Amino acid sequence: MKNMTYILKILVLFTSLLAINLYAAQITSKDIKYQVTDAHLHYVDFLQNSDGMKNLLSAMDSAGVENAMLNGLAVVKKWNAVDRTQPLYYLSDDSRSYWYSATDIVVAKAVLSLPKSQQKRFHPFISGFNPTDRNAVDHLERMIEWYPNLWHGIGEILTRHDDLTALTYGEQARANHIALDAVYEFASKHDMPVTVHSDISSVWIKEPLYLHEMEEAIKKHPKTRFIWAHAGMSRRMSVPSLISVLRRMLKTYPNLSFDISWVVYPNEIAPDGKPKKEWIALVEEFPTKFMIGTDAIGHFSKYKKTISSYYVFLDALSPKTAKLVARDNFLNILPLRVRMNLGR
Repeated sequence: MKNMTYILKILVLFTSLLAINLYAAQITSKDIKYQVTDAHLHYVDFLQNSDGMKNLLSAMDSAGVENAMLNGLAVVKKWNAVDRTQPLYYLSDDSRSYWYSATDIVVAKAVLSLPKSQQKRFHPFISGFNPTDRNAVDHLERMIEWYPNLWHGIGEILTRHDDLTALTYGEQARANHIALDAVYEFASKHDMPVTVHSDISSVWIKEPLYLHEMEEAIKKHPKTRFIWAHAGMSRRMSVPSLISVLRRMLKTYPNLSFDISWVVYPNEIAPDGKPKKEWIALVEEFPTKFMIGTDAIGHFSKYKKTISSYYVFLDALSPKTAKLVARDNFLNILPLRVRMNLGR
């Protein structure tokens, strides 16, 4: 009788735990409205530090993110001798940043440390090169040789980037710099997309001052698939003609797509969490050309919140377009060998 009572208690406890787990899973499932591909994700921060793969995978799972573009960060923030506090972000103080090729090694080691089943969720991009150096393409060749079949794209290439432009050592980077011609051709040769950060204008300037730099690169390399990061926008920037410019660019260049991560989303697309009708119309007109991303930089505590912030915009789109923007568009721009491996 005692044994029977003991067994019944165990069964009741097991049933209770099972119910709790099922309830938690149900809550989590309800919390995730869309299956997402993160089209813009930095594994490290401006000191090349990271919360690590375990925390990243946990954050992705909690946000319903199946796949993610993964790159390092091409620059490191210097800690000057006169600064008492170590700067953690490029805007922390006025110390400079410098180019850092080892960021790609950090990314490669992190991805390769995972089981094969988890490696497939990541799409590593090569980013650790100086885009004003005509030797940059040699770094790409080296990464392909050292880590064959690992890399799925190139970028985020940092060119014009608000204050970071002035805070980085060396020559001004431009999307149409001669050093990047070989990089874009390399991308085409290896069937890789290229993500480029190129501000469309400057702080307080209302006109698309630097549009020609990105446009010249796209036009000159029609066989290269370009992802224009943040739709060309940055901090403290306002370009009233932005939507008409993007529409013209999309009509003109079939090799162009946009990621709408970082400040362009809360500042331009859905200020105060309310999607603008003109942005909804633009994305519906070109449903295969936009993708979302977190632009997380090495730390993932706000990851789920960033992903869920896109829900109001995705809800405003047609279900077909929402699925493309949330998940498919980034995957469809990857190399053919990768798409075949994903069953696409």
